[in-house]
Amino acid sequence: MFSRRKFFHSSLLSSAGLFLSRQLNARTPASAFGAVTGNPIVISTWDAGMAANAGAWEVLSRNGRALDAVEAGVRVTESSINCCVGLGANPDRDGIVTLDACIMDELGNCGSVGALERIKHPISVARRVMEKTPHVMLVGSGAQQFAVEEGFPLEPQELSDDAKKEYEKWLKKSEYKPIINVENTRSSQGPGGGHGPSAPARLPNGDWNHDTIGMVAMDAAGNLGGSCTTSGMGFKMRGRLGDSPIIGAGLFVDNEVGAVTATGQGEDVIRICGSHTVVELMRQGLSPEAACKAAIERIIRVKGEKAKLIQVAFIALNKKGETGAFALQTGFSYAVKSNKEEKLYTGKSWYK
Repeated sequence: MFSRRKFFHSSLLSSAGLFLSRQLNARTPASAFGAVTGNPIVISTWDAGMAANAGAWEVLSRNGRALDAVEAGVRVTESSINCCVGLGANPDRDGIVTLDACIMDELGNCGSVGALERIKHPISVARRVMEKTPHVMLVGSGAQQFAVEEGFPLEPQELSDDAKKEYEKWLKKSEYKPIINVENTRSSQGPGGGHGPSAPARLPNGDWNHDTIGMVAMDAAGNLGGSCTTSGMGFKMRGRLGDSPIIGAGLFVDNEVGAVTATGQGEDVIRICGSHTVVELMRQGLSPEAACKAAIERIIRVKGEKAKLIQVAFIALNKKGETGAFALQTGFSYAVKSNKEEKLYTGKSWYK
C-alpha cells in the first residue's frame, strides 16, 4: 500500500513538473533556446511571396510579432486576383470557390478553416478560431456562420473574370456535367470514374496546380509564426480538402526548432504529415534544406513512379534564422526577405 501511494505521489509530482516545464518553455525568451534575435526574417512560397513578404515586413520591421506578420502577409495574396488563393481564384469542379487556411503561433496555438465560402480573408477567420474558440478547425457552413458572427462580410457568390474563363475552358475539355447522386452510378467520365474527371496536375498555361501561399517568419524577439491559405486545387471535387488547413501537414511551428509550410499536391503532403516531419528532421540536426529534401524523398518512397506526375515542395526556417526549401519538380520558387536581402529563389528539386 505504501509503495502504491509513493508511486502515485511521485507520478503526480512528475506530471506537475512536466506541466510547469511546458508553461515555462512557452514563456521563456526565444534566446534561451539559442535563437538569433534582432534579425527578423520571412519566407514564403512562389513568386506571389514577394508581395506577401512586403506585407509581412511592415509588421516585422516595427518589431512586431511573427503571428501578426504572417497574417498580414498572406492577406495581401488573398486580396489579389490569382489562380490559387482567395475568392478570385479557380473554383471547384462545380464552379464554387471554397477557401482553406490555417495559422500557428510561437506558443503552439493554432486555428484553421476549411471549405469556407464567400469570405475574403480566411486566414483572419482561422486566427479568430484560434483565439476565440476552444477548437482548432471549423469547416463549411459552420465556419462561414462563425465568420459572419465575427463581423466578416459575405462577399458575392461569383467568379472573377480570370477564373470564369479558366473554368469554362476546363468544362469544355473535361466535358464535366454534374449529376445528382452521381456517386451511385459508374460513369465513364475521366479517371475519377463515377465521380467524374479529376483536377488537373497542371493548369492550362502549364503551371503546376499548386494551390497555396504558405509563409513562416521569425520576429525580432526570435519567435516564430506561420500561415497558409488557399482556394484549394483548381477544379477539385466538391468538398475536397488538401493539406493547407491541416496543422502538421500544410503548416507546423515549433518555437524551439523551426517553422515549415508546404505547397503542391496536398494529398501527398498529408500522407507523410509533411510540415511536422520537416520540423522533426530539423530537430534531429538537419539544415532546413536537408530536412525539406528528406521529406521529399519520403514522398518518393511512398509514391514510387507516380511521384514524377505531381509537384510538392516545402520551405523551412529554423531558430538560427536559416532558410531552405526543396521540391519534387523544377519550377518551384520561394521568396525571402530580411534586413540583408529581398529575393526570389529557385528551389532545388529531385527531378531535373
